[in-house]
Amino acid sequence: MSKFGQYLNGLLLLLLAGCSSSIPREEKVLAIKEMGALATTQYTVTKIVKASDNQTWYKIGDRKILLSVEANLKAGIDLTQLSEEDITSSGNSIQIKLPPPKILSLQLPPEKIRLEYEEVGLLRSEFSQEERTALLAQAEKQIEAAIPETGILETARSHTRDWITRFCQQLGYTEINIEFADQPTSILR
Repeated sequence: MSKFGQYLNGLLLLLLAGCSSSIPREEKVLAIKEMGALATTQYTVTKIVKASDNQTWYKIGDRKILLSVEANLKAGIDLTQLSEEDITSSGNSIQIKLPPPKILSLQLPPEKIRLEYEEVGLLRSEFSQEERTALLAQAEKQIEAAIPETGILETARSHTRDWITRFCQQLGYTEINIEFADQPTSILR
């Protein structure tokens, strides 16, 4: 589904939530499932990739390259995983168990990839497009490996909790408990 379609679905859901109808509030909450992926956090990460193959004994001259890569990370939750069992309500109280946050997209926009430095010896050829693509794949893997250090998933968890809380408040719920499937269940008292 396109981004415009997701935004349109979100807008329709908010309108649905605000309208008084015979649809139970719990079903309105379950209707957010139609939004699909809910991206609540976006980070921009810069990675520097360098390569040098001057260690090759049979080639004369050095060859070095330095690229800076700017990646866009989007994190949130997959609302399609919600089921009726994940939502319980009684009066003005609701409890929702959401799927764990995850990285929804990692993009390396071509316009954000810059050649910072390149040195090629006189008897050497420049880095080929295939070699540069391999360096970008390496950068993407390094960015993926560093995701836990960025804190993006915890930020997405917090932003998602805030968004769902506001959504439920618009439906008239005053006591809202939101949990995530990857965290231990807390007991309401």
